[in-house]
Amino acid sequence: MFLRADPKKLRLPTPDEALPGRPDPMPVPARHFVAGAPLQPPFPDGLEQALFGLGCFWGAERRFWEAPGVFTTAVGYAGGLTPNPSYREVCTGQTGHNEVVLVVFDPKAQPYAELLRLFWESHDPTQGMRQANDVGTQYRSGIYVFGPEQRRLALASREAYQKALEAAGHRDPITTEIQDAPAFYYAEDYHQQYLAKNPDGYCGLGGTGVACPAGLVPA
Repeated sequence: MFLRADPKKLRLPTPDEALPGRPDPMPVPARHFVAGAPLQPPFPDGLEQALFGLGCFWGAERRFWEAPGVFTTAVGYAGGLTPNPSYREVCTGQTGHNEVVLVVFDPKAQPYAELLRLFWESHDPTQGMRQANDVGTQYRSGIYVFGPEQRRLALASREAYQKALEAAGHRDPITTEIQDAPAFYYAEDYHQQYLAKNPDGYCGLGGTGVACPAGLVPA
């Protein structure tokens, strides 16, 4: 059943409506709770970054830190207007930010196309400003690209996955936004690798059941 939500949480705020934020960033843990790798750059040479929004970032981050070839992950906020927002502020819908996962990966061990496959299969990208029972702009589906090659692959994968959904009987269009990677603001310490620290914690992540088969994402 669709949950009723404050209408303000279903649309992005205008600059006049956005909360002011603050100049200082959140403190960031030195190391990943699971991998032991740093959460902030500089990262080792040869690694690349990816940024995804696919619902509540607790479960989303776990999907990516478990993937082969991923060096580190971190959760945060992106795509909005408020500088250095808090979680409480993002939840009001008045920052415009999405809950996102930063993925630092080795493209030789885990090509970006494989991360896209994991992204599409891990959530329902047709739900607009929600993901299952999580309702609001912070739960929208988004791919935030670093450079033209990531953009090319992301756009091609969105088109291909739409066809796969339609072939499986899903008629709703994909609502995933694809944009150049905006400023990334790290979330509070307790959100980082939350489900490793709280194994029985909430995870509302769920896909459509439609696989993204090999060859669907062009190389």
